[in-house]
Amino acid sequence: MPTTPAPPTDTAPAAPQAPPAPLTLDERLALTNTLMTARLNEAAVAYEVNTHHIPLDPVQLDDVVTVPLTPHLSPQADRTPVAGLLHRAHQLLEAEGWCRNVMVDTDGSRCLLGAVRAVAGGDRGLEASAVDVLMDAIHRRFGDDVPSVPSFNDAWNGPRTPLRILDQAVALADARGC
Repeated sequence: MPTTPAPPTDTAPAAPQAPPAPLTLDERLALTNTLMTARLNEAAVAYEVNTHHIPLDPVQLDDVVTVPLTPHLSPQADRTPVAGLLHRAHQLLEAEGWCRNVMVDTDGSRCLLGAVRAVAGGDRGLEASAVDVLMDAIHRRFGDDVPSVPSFNDAWNGPRTPLRILDQAVALADARGC
């Protein structure tokens, strides 16, 4: 079978191209910046997609920072009867432990109200005053939706926030002079 020759082309062979001019430092930096921005944007989208299913609880800064940022003198806790009682309740919880859902558990740990009642020594008037100040401290920090000290205490999984509120109640009682 005879083959037919290829038709002649009217174009001349392509001239060899000169190599591209090297990029300057500024051009290379701009190109690298553009590429890195694209990679970071892609990584951010991948992160959002990969972590979308994880529930997030807002982080309370008070739970992260556990020491004062600036040194200060704490109020003298025993100047007033209520401040002294709340301070002793705080010390009792630190020494014997904190619990929830019961006044005193089998290990001897106590809830906020159990600690206040224990250090009040049967003085119901002093105990009621201390609980009133404690509720004021709770309402100042968490709003008026908290109905009682036990419900506030039982809402937490650990002692950090209840002890912090007890500290704030000590300062509040001391400031009120009660």
